[in-house]
Amino acid sequence: MNQTTQSLEKQETEQLTVIQPTRGWAWIDLRELWRYRELVYFLVWRDVKVRYKQTLLGAAWAILKPFLSMVIFTVIFSGLANLDTDGAPPPVFYFSGLLPWVLFQDGVAKAGNSLVTGSSLITKVYFPRIAIPLASVLAGVVDFALAFVVLIGMMIYYGVRPTEAVWTLPLFLLLALVTALGVGLWLSALNVQYRDVGYVTPFLLQAWMFASPVVYSATLIPEGWARIAFGLNPMAGVVQGFRWAILGVGEPPSELIILSILMAVFLLISGMLYFKRMERTFADVV
Repeated sequence: MNQTTQSLEKQETEQLTVIQPTRGWAWIDLRELWRYRELVYFLVWRDVKVRYKQTLLGAAWAILKPFLSMVIFTVIFSGLANLDTDGAPPPVFYFSGLLPWVLFQDGVAKAGNSLVTGSSLITKVYFPRIAIPLASVLAGVVDFALAFVVLIGMMIYYGVRPTEAVWTLPLFLLLALVTALGVGLWLSALNVQYRDVGYVTPFLLQAWMFASPVVYSATLIPEGWARIAFGLNPMAGVVQGFRWAILGVGEPPSELIILSILMAVFLLISGMLYFKRMERTFADVV
């Protein structure tokens, strides 16, 4: 009798987990994602290690990529085209704009291909699929931190002092990550169904860069509808705000940042909804 009672009590304490595909539009279970936070951490660490594995310069590529782009932009856009840099030294102006942009660009590119490259993991075990593109976006923060140290050294060399608004930099960094994740969720889900997305993404990012104030100042955009249309690009507020916060150049991105926040939130919410809707087919299609 005692054994039967113990057996029943054991069955009551055991939890049965049933995994079923969602139907229609559903929201991503953030509590479940939080339970898998250690997996996200290991995926981020894996992406950082794999990125520079068997490379000659290793993590130095995190610095060389924006640095070499800065040299090219300084020669072409400042030296030849003579574009205004709002009074800031051209190398510092371009490098400060490239840092948030490279973070966004690499996050979108890697998140867009993350489900396809991680197909072996998706088809074997269950876990929140959003962890894969999320880790791809977060891994770029390591590269950003390394390149930011170089920016500090450049500011010291050119005698540029940070402004009192430097404390807002993490907010612009967060906005760049939110935008990258929103776009990355859209592209990763679409890339599973249509592999053409992987070929279109580099061209999309290249065009997006010139639509953002990376090689020019946002103050060149006239007021009115042109400024509103420009602000619909969430990276416009991020890049301009990042420069303003650390260099004090240009105007405070009040209008741009409001539009950028609204667009970034829209991209994130819509991306999460579409990703969750398509998640049920990932293991079958990928």
